[in-house]
Order: sequence, then structure tokens, then C-alpha cells
Amino acid sequence: MLSFQRLDVYQRAIEFLALVYDIVEQLPKGHGDRSDQLVRAAESVVRNIAEGAGRWSEADSSKHDKIARGEAMECAACLDVFKLRKLVAAPKYEDGIRLLEGVVAMLTKMM
Repeated sequence: MLSFQRLDVYQRAIEFLALVYDIVEQLPKGHGDRSDQLVRAAESVVRNIAEGAGRWSEADSSKHDKIARGEAMECAACLDVFKLRKLVAAPKYEDGIRLLEGVVAMLTKMM
């Protein structure tokens, strides 16, 4: 296991990504653009956490943590849109927001 894979923030981001895959799999046809946006943002959180952990300088690492934090905020906004359009069940929405709150809090501390 690589060092970034041991990070709590990475584990939580992976858990959120799994939830995202589950949510978009259940979307009705015609919402491909919305699902693609959420998937790209959620995957970007995971990738930027990993990339930041692999950087040598604190400034470079922090840059990727900031990007991951911004992408996590975008994911929350995507979930809000899904909720508004009644495309996600309340329990999945709440689970997603709870996971993102943790990711954002941890990334904020890391910056």
C-alpha cells in the first residue's frame, strides 16, 4: 500500500467516489452530462489527494490539496442539483454530504 492510500482523507474520498458511482448508475437516461460532471469532480478529489501526497515541497503538496478541496465543494454542489431535481434519494444525498464534509475538513487542515 502506498503512503497516500493510508490517509484518512483519501479513504473517505474513495468511499465518496464509490457512492458517486452508485448514484450515477441509478440515474434515469438523459442526465449523462450531470453524472459525468459529478464523476469527474469526485475522481479529481481522489487523484489530487494522491498527487499532493507524492510531492516533495509543502507548497506543491498544498496546491493539490486546495484543488482537491475545490473539487469536493463542486461535488457537494452537484449533489445539491441532483437533490433539487429529485434525482438522488435523501439517504444517499445525506451520506454524500457527510463524507464530503469530512473530506473538506481534513483537506482544510492539511493546507
